[in-house]
Amino acid sequence: MKKRKVMLLKNLIFTMVFLMCNLGVVRAHFGMIIPSDDMVTKTDNKNISLKVMFIHPMEGDYMNMEKPAQFGVMAKGKKQNLLRSLKEKKVKDFSTWEATYKIKRPGDHIFYVEPKPYWEPAEDCFIVHYTKVIVNSLGMEEGWDEEVGLKTEIVPLTRPYGLWTGNVFQGVVKVNRKPVPYAEVEVEYYNQDGKVKWPADPMITQVIKADKNGVFTYAMPRAGWWGFAALNEDEKKMKYKGEDKAVEIGAVLWIKTHDMK
Repeated sequence: MKKRKVMLLKNLIFTMVFLMCNLGVVRAHFGMIIPSDDMVTKTDNKNISLKVMFIHPMEGDYMNMEKPAQFGVMAKGKKQNLLRSLKEKKVKDFSTWEATYKIKRPGDHIFYVEPKPYWEPAEDCFIVHYTKVIVNSLGMEEGWDEEVGLKTEIVPLTRPYGLWTGNVFQGVVKVNRKPVPYAEVEVEYYNQDGKVKWPADPMITQVIKADKNGVFTYAMPRAGWWGFAALNEDEKKMKYKGEDKAVEIGAVLWIKTHDMK
């Protein structure tokens, strides 16, 4: 009887340690804007759809996303509010958003979203991911490196479309329009069909660091959508149940690579 109690106690301790270790693993969150086309040509459909989500891209796990605080597009330096165009869509019982936008003029279109703060109990903080994606229109390559003016954003140093698999991408991380030295950048692949498998958890999210000028570099090994999330802490706190909590602000940029055929 005594041996049995000791064995049960050991099993209980092992289970508690296992759960604590697993709870300590925080998976990467990514704000997402995924357009139906990243390069609209003369023969393409000029109506593009845009999916706005908050998920774990590689694993395919969704989080509920409230209607964003702002959603818009910037073309030729002018911004257009698209918030009213968003329609809620449930995916796996989670709230995501969709919109349709008609391309009317040549040039680069920068779509952006500022979500409402998301409370993450596992990290004991709020998360706000300022997310962008650039769509080229009718062959005029102009505007892709402009700043939207978000609280934090990744400004491309490499043209963020027309990329082959294996190309190197560079961007600069900014907060309040100033480069962030040695910023940490998380990189994930949008594993839409679930075909990509990983041998170990560190393979889910790639982690790189920017240099002293806030510039990071990454080569994409597979065709598809790649997300870059530069995470920093806001200087302001937010209240949660009467307590001041940190706010993680993420500058997120999505780009697409294509296989040569």
